[in-house]
Amino acid sequence: MRYPDVVVVGSGVIGAACAEALSAAGAGVTVLDRGPLGAGTSAAGEGNVLVSDKGPGPELDLALASLRRWPALLDELGVDVEWDAKGGLVVATGEGAATALFEFAAGQRPAGVDARVITPDEAHDREPHLTPAVVAAVHYPQDAQLQPVLVTKALLAAVRRRGGALRPGVRATGLRRSGGRVVAVRTADGDVPCGAVVNACGPWSGEVSAAFGAPITVLPRRGVVLVTAALPPTVRHKVYDADYVGAVASGDADLQISAVVESTAGGTVLIGSSRQRVGFDDSIRVEVLRAIARRAVALFPVLANVPVMRAYGGFRPYAPDHLPVIGADPRCAGLWHATGHEGAGIGLAAATGRLLAELVTGAGPHLDPAPFRVDRPGVLA
Repeated sequence: MRYPDVVVVGSGVIGAACAEALSAAGAGVTVLDRGPLGAGTSAAGEGNVLVSDKGPGPELDLALASLRRWPALLDELGVDVEWDAKGGLVVATGEGAATALFEFAAGQRPAGVDARVITPDEAHDREPHLTPAVVAAVHYPQDAQLQPVLVTKALLAAVRRRGGALRPGVRATGLRRSGGRVVAVRTADGDVPCGAVVNACGPWSGEVSAAFGAPITVLPRRGVVLVTAALPPTVRHKVYDADYVGAVASGDADLQISAVVESTAGGTVLIGSSRQRVGFDDSIRVEVLRAIARRAVALFPVLANVPVMRAYGGFRPYAPDHLPVIGADPRCAGLWHATGHEGAGIGLAAATGRLLAELVTGAGPHLDPAPFRVDRPGVLA
């Protein structure tokens, strides 16, 4: 195996996007993962590419940059990943929630978000099965969806085509340094020489960074999704209630539920969402499933008698300030981090990979990297 310029640890969509962008920039890349490729958080996601749930600020800037990049990147990859520019619909069933929704949308528009206030009747025209209790709605035509496993595999395949190495089942256990900088990643299978290493281990980034001797605070945040049997066309957009934005932004460790409903290309309906900090406990809890189902049925009563085919869960990589961590570690030359995207990793991956590659190779970054720096309060552990 040829000497890799960069070792990317983690093969989820963020690691895959970083590896793809680095290889496209001419770097030799090796991707390591302790398990199967792309089988962690990315395999447990819904594939959302959203701007509707982000207020003005650095994360929204990253989301808009990623939204602009995804279509061109997918065209370059030349693979069908079930891209669906379906748009999003956010609804409120109470006057207080409606006021908050309109204020949130008004703040997004100057930042470049197409947030269109529509009447409840117009919302029902778009979603005929929506509850009649809706009193306010905002349509977000920029929201989209793709199939996360397919896009992760497509990004990794591009790395391989350019001569990169993909090594599943290889656990990174530490770093070897010389003169204060990285010269190799230590693994149970021996050292992997490199000039730089990228920690893209999602919710496991905290423990991997500690093994590397440069700990950062990234925690797992558990989420569960219900999947119905295939249905005739029932839900046309990604639809969620206005409480979802607050749940995303909250740092509360307790269980939080908000209704999120959308269809897939295969006709199944994905129903979420839950957020709970329970460490790496991966047990499926019936009370969580019931709470998710109740909220979904309140939004779409037609789902009350639809069979649920399965439920699955995953861990979102959660940073205390709700911003991704993208950049160089100031404590170790040659160590980089790309993590902390929580539930937005699919949508933010295209711009994250591009930004990380620009920083590693010394190219001019396409957006300001400062808000995502590693040495910000609360991230350095």
